[in-house]
Amino acid sequence: MSRTLRALIVLLLVASCGGSRDATAPRSLDDACAILAQRPHFVRAFRDTERRWKVPTHVQMATIYQESKFIGNARTPFRYTLGILPMGRQSSAYGYAQALDATWDEYRQATGNRGAKRDDIRDATDFMGWYMNLTQERNGISLHDARNQYLNYHEGHSGYRRGTYNSKSWLLRVSGEVGQRSELYKAQLQSCPRYR
Repeated sequence: MSRTLRALIVLLLVASCGGSRDATAPRSLDDACAILAQRPHFVRAFRDTERRWKVPTHVQMATIYQESKFIGNARTPFRYTLGILPMGRQSSAYGYAQALDATWDEYRQATGNRGAKRDDIRDATDFMGWYMNLTQERNGISLHDARNQYLNYHEGHSGYRRGTYNSKSWLLRVSGEVGQRSELYKAQLQSCPRYR
């Protein structure tokens, strides 16, 4: 076997091992049942988080839709200077839940889940359950209130208490959409054979 062929085989093997298995969005993002049919491993992740943290699946799904469109290795866009020179990403947010580095580290320490990965759906949903329970504890927001849970998720707990979202009309609009999507997913999940 030639050196070139061996190098190509090794390169293909290494490339096939890397990356998230969910590096693209599901095809039907407006259909909770279709998402679960395309990504059956999501069902257990959502159920485990619902069981452990009491966060309804439809709230988890609506938040993940808004944050990453169910793409496991989602990242924020690059910032550019002079319109052409990349200056790094807008934030350290990564993965399904778009968790920031510092918040993810806090979650791993608080839960003892040191090996958690942001591009693993089970870890991402567990993180969301943990964070949304803190939101309920600190700001009194119901785990069923996707709109206000999302505002806390986006602004942080102290930002939410200060009302920083009130000066962001785009965020108020988006949080309303998260609430509506949560209700849509809730209705769909009631008749979804894969979820029942």
